[in-house]
Amino acid sequence: MPDAAIANSSERPWGWFETLAEGEGYKLKRLVIRSGQRLSLQRHLHRSEHWLVAAGCGSVWLEDHQQKLAPGDSVEIPMHCRHRAAAEGPGELVIIELQRGQLLSEDDIERFADDYGRCDNTVLCDNTVRCADGVATGDAPDRV
Repeated sequence: MPDAAIANSSERPWGWFETLAEGEGYKLKRLVIRSGQRLSLQRHLHRSEHWLVAAGCGSVWLEDHQQKLAPGDSVEIPMHCRHRAAAEGPGELVIIELQRGQLLSEDDIERFADDYGRCDNTVLCDNTVRCADGVATGDAPDRV
């Protein structure tokens, strides 16, 4: 849990994050994922991300590929790439995240699957995704 003195921290069901720095076209965050928890399967339309594992162990999914994560590993996540991370060791998974793009906002998250009920998309029988607004948006991602 973040120290009360960390003004830019935000609690999430999977752990917490804090903004470390930001400027024109970039934002730097620290993500702390609790053991046994994972981020939603998501993508961003307006930013890319670069992750550096600072501590802990886990896995990352990039589209249909999964790889193990350990301290010192880095992952490049291009715009539009479905991704998620999970903490799988006994402790927290700490990721330093560099976002780059024109829109660096929590509003630029499209969720496809979420362990905490935050996904607004429904997978239909024809394997398309129907958003909460009723518009079909294309093929559904594989379940992770």
